[in-house]
Amino acid sequence: MPQAPSSRQKLVRIAQSLLIGAIGGFLFNAAKFPAGWLAGSMVFAAAAALAGRPIQVPSALARLCSVVLGIAIGGVVTPETLRGMMTWPLSIAMVAISVAAATLATFAYLTRVHGWNTVTAIFASVPGGLAQVMALAAEERRNCDLRGVAIVQTLRVMILTVVVPAALSLTGRAGAVRPPASPITVAEAPVAFAILIGTASALALFLLRLGFRGGVFFGPLAVSAALHGGAFIDVTMPSWLATAAMVGLGTLSGGRFTGMPFRLLLGYLGAALGAFAVSLVVTAAIAIAVTLAAPLPVADVIVAYAPGAVDAMMILALALNLDPVFVGAHHLTRVFVVSLGLPILAHYFSAPGGNGTKSGRPILPKGDGLDD
Repeated sequence: MPQAPSSRQKLVRIAQSLLIGAIGGFLFNAAKFPAGWLAGSMVFAAAAALAGRPIQVPSALARLCSVVLGIAIGGVVTPETLRGMMTWPLSIAMVAISVAAATLATFAYLTRVHGWNTVTAIFASVPGGLAQVMALAAEERRNCDLRGVAIVQTLRVMILTVVVPAALSLTGRAGAVRPPASPITVAEAPVAFAILIGTASALALFLLRLGFRGGVFFGPLAVSAALHGGAFIDVTMPSWLATAAMVGLGTLSGGRFTGMPFRLLLGYLGAALGAFAVSLVVTAAIAIAVTLAAPLPVADVIVAYAPGAVDAMMILALALNLDPVFVGAHHLTRVFVVSLGLPILAHYFSAPGGNGTKSGRPILPKGDGLDD
């Protein structure tokens, strides 16, 4: 019987994982790839995991990275951006419709084209909430192919994180990284920084205890946005710390392929890519309709409607010089829709009499992801 790794071995494995992610982020950033620190760390971690090297990011560190990035992204909010929230009711309402439409279209594709059973297809079709999806799917493992669900959902997150910034950059719709609202440093305002960190961390912990999906990210973002948008404080998160947090979350996302044989990935690749394409087409069509009906920036709408991980999409908003309040409000709406609708769908589609498939050993996400 193999012995459990020692604490020292775990620390070495974590350090190696983060080093792999940091190298990838550095190279992508050096190549001027948009959101390079996030995309590069994710790609390198995924490649290492598929090559057989275990990638490990502990949940505590993942949550810390989420708090840091939430504060950093909220720090670019100004009073003007907060006043603009009241001008988006149509766009925010359409997010709920896009979630439902993308889910139904992807479900139809997986059941009719690839012959997946209804339980597996519905869990693989929901655009978001990977951790929540896998938890509910594990309860239905008799009728659900957990490997297929994990692969479809994880590839969707990775493709969007890499492709969206590249596409926006090539079309000239991405700007430089948005600087903080004020050049005030932590050393110049230590008390204000302590208040910012304390209140943001307290709300993150509270939402985590409540079981709110993505609370460790959205809580600090909301606190930081309110304090900066209300002009109560000017100090922001140091850029080097935000970059380190991007590497941590990117490595976490790429590490979800740990323990997954490459042959297995290839076997599900057609269904995963097809499901991604169907979801993207449906979501893009609704986003285009929104831009035609309301005078909204195209790039902001694209990232706001993209069915990717909340943390990744918010980082893209920061890296691509987009409006974080606009993007955050839309993804928060998606989180609520998925959180409320997924248990209902799971109960409905897992009713007795469903046609099951053999699921094999489940492959669950590594670490503690957010809404991805």
